[in-house]
Amino acid sequence: MTPANLLFTIAGIGALLVGLVMLLRPSLVRALLRIKPSEPAKQGLLIAGMMLAAFGMLLAGFAIGYSTVRPLDFNQSASQ
Repeated sequence: MTPANLLFTIAGIGALLVGLVMLLRPSLVRALLRIKPSEPAKQGLLIAGMMLAAFGMLLAGFAIGYSTVRPLDFNQSASQ
């Protein structure tokens, strides 16, 4: 795994964890950000948490896949 791949994997896992905290504990994040308790704030944090968790899964998944899968060679014919 290259250093860039490792960086993207760590960033993806970090984004996934932060997104899950925003999804599961929006009151904690709201208190950390000093946002007044309200329904729109809660819904906004839930949406942002889901988007961040999805981005983290996508980033880490593609980084892990890129480092572990052998590249395809489309220049070779299938009959060989």
